[in-house]
Amino acid sequence: MRIIAGTRRSLPLKTPEGMETRPTTDKIKETLFNMLQPKLPDCRFLDLFAGSGQIGLEALSRGARYAVFAEKNPKAIRCIEENIRFTKFEEQSQLLKQDVISALRFLEGFEPFDLIFMDPPYHLGLEEAALSYLSGSSLLHEETEIIVEADLNTSFAFCGEMGYEITKVKSYKTNAHIFLRRK
Repeated sequence: MRIIAGTRRSLPLKTPEGMETRPTTDKIKETLFNMLQPKLPDCRFLDLFAGSGQIGLEALSRGARYAVFAEKNPKAIRCIEENIRFTKFEEQSQLLKQDVISALRFLEGFEPFDLIFMDPPYHLGLEEAALSYLSGSSLLHEETEIIVEADLNTSFAFCGEMGYEITKVKSYKTNAHIFLRRK
């Protein structure tokens, strides 16, 4: 796994050992960031369920102004810390070592985010809980885009009731990126 493009292009990144995280493949990450590229320069990026931190670090490498990572798994936290240090993004990033809802509560009152990415463990309903919290949060502004990486069988039928519209779905072999905005 590596940073694909930008100021830290080709730098290798560590991933947590074990099966508790599923790093996004380089091919899927490249497709995602090709879609996000126009929105990245100078944006504030939030990486929820951050795993190795590779998505937020890719955003920083491609021009994001600041990235916040939220992760509670101790192995993943150590990995994110090492990757932030190795890529020299300490000044442009913040790691919140707690569950996502606690992290979101902590961030309330700070500047809103332009892009929010989440890749929660599959089949636990964590994306619904995070989106429910965000639906009434000051962490979003009118143009904030949320991207959820999810299993192909994950239903997002609840989104309309929460005030979101699905603006795009990019499907892959086993998973998809769901792009959302508040209505």
